[in-house]
Amino acid sequence: MSPFILATLMSALGIGTAITLSSSHWLIAWVGLELNTLAILPLMTRQPHPRAVEATTKYFLIQAAAAATLLFAATTNAWITGQWEIHQMTHPAPATIATLALAMKVGLAPTHFWLPEVLQGLDLTTGLILSTWQKLAPFALLLQMPHQNPTLLIILGLSSTLVGGWGGLNQTQLRKILAYSSIAHLGWMILVLQFSPSLTFLTLILYFAMTFSTFIVFKINKSTNINSLATSWAKTPALTAITPLILLSLGGLPPLSGFMPKWLILQELTKQGLALTATVTALSALLSLYFYLRLSYAMTLTTPPNTPMGLSPWRLHTSQATLPLAISTTTTLALLPLTPLVTALFSP
Repeated sequence: MSPFILATLMSALGIGTAITLSSSHWLIAWVGLELNTLAILPLMTRQPHPRAVEATTKYFLIQAAAAATLLFAATTNAWITGQWEIHQMTHPAPATIATLALAMKVGLAPTHFWLPEVLQGLDLTTGLILSTWQKLAPFALLLQMPHQNPTLLIILGLSSTLVGGWGGLNQTQLRKILAYSSIAHLGWMILVLQFSPSLTFLTLILYFAMTFSTFIVFKINKSTNINSLATSWAKTPALTAITPLILLSLGGLPPLSGFMPKWLILQELTKQGLALTATVTALSALLSLYFYLRLSYAMTLTTPPNTPMGLSPWRLHTSQATLPLAISTTTTLALLPLTPLVTALFSP
């Protein structure tokens, strides 16, 4: 792909997200979502591999169905109430349909089935965009909508945390593990969305930093499955020492940054009288922590396979820029002591 086409597609991706973020009208927000979807499709097929084509087709069909459902919900709300504003979606029926459509767009359970298969068919760079940037616009709409059905959000959140934990247990492909990790983290965000939107936004930002670090580490090591992680110690020994901390931060283990949003979300759920929901959510985090520990074990405590030295991928120095990884890794590991400052910045 030529640099001009790549720059055009990335610009369209950014413009589509910016349109949705800045809009208060459902039609304009829908246009931004569609522009966002159409811009990423050529990026997904940069490598003309059958798996990439299959993943792009699945992604297009799911996103088109979700966008059509969202437009139907907005039109229904305008027909019933006469309002096209996002803040004025007050009727329960279109609000529920719109919430489910946005849940399908980001990959919340039980509408999550497309996400692991699509992410598995993409390269790590496009998978990073799909796991981070593509969630901004739907979440902006979820944050703006008035939520008339709190039970629906709790069901979506609990099912996502449980599915994200159970689904990743038996996986050997790193992209599928990261997909189930995404589903679990989105469940935490949805659970607290109706009580504290600022906390949801904080969790989303920290999830972006942790996921960015994980994808870049796997990209530098050229790892796509657990077995290939075993050779990373000889290619990048310093990075291999830090990577388990990144993975444990994704799992929410103190004293790393990933513990902060889980701690605050459990505290908020308890304040709202949802002690049982908080307990089930905390227990589901143990499932996710198990496969993060499994990845950490594969990177640090296993020996590389006995391959001929001519085929060995280690001893090859990477030419990729590591400054973004250094910044995101620092954010991933060291923000917990700054919890009061961070919560003050994100509080309304």
